[in-house]
Amino acid sequence: MPFSRLNEAVRVKSSNIQPLEAALSLVSLPPLMERTHGAPSIRVGLIDGPAASDHPSLKAARVHDLHPVQFPSGSTQNFAALHATATAAILVGSRGQGVPSVCPGVTLLSRPIFTPWSSQASASPLELAKAIVEVTQAGVHVLNMSLSVEPGPRTGLIAVERALVYAASRGVVMVAASGDGRSINSTVITGHPAVIPVVACNLQGRPAQDANLGRSVGRRGLSASGDGLVNLSIDRAPRRFGGSSAATAVVTGAIALLRSLFPGATCEVVRRAVLRSAGPRTSVVPPLLDAWRAYEMLHATT
Repeated sequence: MPFSRLNEAVRVKSSNIQPLEAALSLVSLPPLMERTHGAPSIRVGLIDGPAASDHPSLKAARVHDLHPVQFPSGSTQNFAALHATATAAILVGSRGQGVPSVCPGVTLLSRPIFTPWSSQASASPLELAKAIVEVTQAGVHVLNMSLSVEPGPRTGLIAVERALVYAASRGVVMVAASGDGRSINSTVITGHPAVIPVVACNLQGRPAQDANLGRSVGRRGLSASGDGLVNLSIDRAPRRFGGSSAATAVVTGAIALLRSLFPGATCEVVRRAVLRSAGPRTSVVPPLLDAWRAYEMLHATT
């Protein structure tokens, strides 16, 4: 069955199709992906670890490193490199290799914020603020963030808040992972009104067991599948990649496709369409992204 013929019932009852197809259909992405691969003029920022741009899935992609990182021997198997490479492949990897490859036609600007030796996706507030400003000044349209902020003085958190305000003022749609710590809270990132927090869910649309939830997440966030996504590791072996990081990349990719199809729409118009596409908000659990409905809303109003 072609992606474009998957109806609403299939989005909810996806047990009869492959996990990857089910994950994308859950947020009605396939018909949007059929319309476009994304425009090269649309720039997606990735604040993460150092992505291996020579990865087989990324060789044909437009990936530009704002801060190139040299990989010491053996470091490409470390968490930071694996996480960033898997995220980049979901966004701009080559289609047909078993990875989602949501928007392979766009330009990806990679801004590493943790080193190849990092064992977790965390950064100091001041370093994060600096990275947000840098990718904004590089002209990104959509920004993907899957990281936590290390504890620090209040001045650092204020710097992050100012950087987020600056990015929003320059027309950047910011998307951030809510995290997988099984907690009810928000961070300086997910609690910011200009940021779209993303919660991972299973293929039935229910929040993942370890999902971080909260008032700001439920009010301004979206859900997307963190299951059914398989990526190629740096050594080319299949590797599962899920959780809120994977779900965030799916949402970022959807927004990049929408910005490609509606280049005249402002950041706020696209952001509003994406959030309204998801339906009513009644709890700390955000509703599912409906990428195709967002497309129809933008098509009707622009």
